[in-house]
Amino acid sequence: MDIAVTDQRFATRLNSFASGAHLAWPDHKGKPSVMMMAERAASVKGLTDLDLNYPDHVNEDPAQIARRLGDLGLSINGFAMRYYTNPAFKLGAFTNPDPAVRREAIDLTKKGIDAARAAGSNLMTIWLGQDGFDYAFQVDYKQVWDHEIEGIREVCAHDPDCLISIEYKPNEPRSYSLLPDCATTLLAIDEVGAANLGVTLDFAHVLYADEQPAFAAALVARRSRLLGVHLNDGYAKRDDGLMVGAVHAQQTIELLRQIRRDGYEGAIYFDTFPDFTGLDPVKECEVNIATVQRMLKVVDRLEQDNRLTDAIDRQDAVASQGILQELMLG
Repeated sequence: MDIAVTDQRFATRLNSFASGAHLAWPDHKGKPSVMMMAERAASVKGLTDLDLNYPDHVNEDPAQIARRLGDLGLSINGFAMRYYTNPAFKLGAFTNPDPAVRREAIDLTKKGIDAARAAGSNLMTIWLGQDGFDYAFQVDYKQVWDHEIEGIREVCAHDPDCLISIEYKPNEPRSYSLLPDCATTLLAIDEVGAANLGVTLDFAHVLYADEQPAFAAALVARRSRLLGVHLNDGYAKRDDGLMVGAVHAQQTIELLRQIRRDGYEGAIYFDTFPDFTGLDPVKECEVNIATVQRMLKVVDRLEQDNRLTDAIDRQDAVASQGILQELMLG
């Protein structure tokens, strides 16, 4: 299904807009507030949505936050859970050895889902980075897997009309994440068996899971459904959060082509880190948007060129590379 470039929704990481705070707010002391960052984000040409971290960004009535963002011309794409409120979460959220801590993490997630719904969103992304292990002989693998499945199943059942999307990542903060890659995540989704459960693909996470992004997307479409796409880039060694297309332009274009072919209609979310080196977040986000728009036009040209389909059918890498370079570079 073709979606016009002008119809594509673009969302971004709100915390990016704390980058270079002294330039935007020379007289402000301390960290910028949620609404200060949102106002700065609203100045980005082409940006339509924001994602909010829960509970970090929800310090008032969620419906009021949504109205204030709407006044800025921005919608809420979804909420993303963060498990930092209790130091005990460092040893696991849904997989913590203490049943009381597991219960706290699950209940916090339910509150986050309720807040997302109150804000008018039906998407909650869960990144379970604290669920994993660091040493051999640290965990009972069957037990922690059972805890993970039970926790995910319970939060999915809390509000069946709210989509729950798992964002997998190989490691960090744990040395080994329990859900480190596409196949393991799809196995967990199959065991959970919830109709409202799916996957968020983060481009940099996929790269350093040693996966090909478009292949991961194709597997998700085959066995589950794609609920979120986080674009960024990196050198496949860690979560670099570089600008879109900075290193892996061809793989990004192939991913965009794949999700277009599979019918993805959600927002393209920029999970980039301009704040790491003090880049101008407004200009950085605008370049990301312009880059994806150009890439989507390349996708359109590729889809209209029967030579590429023929080359792929023959698995002719030389021909497909020649066609791609021609359509990209002229």
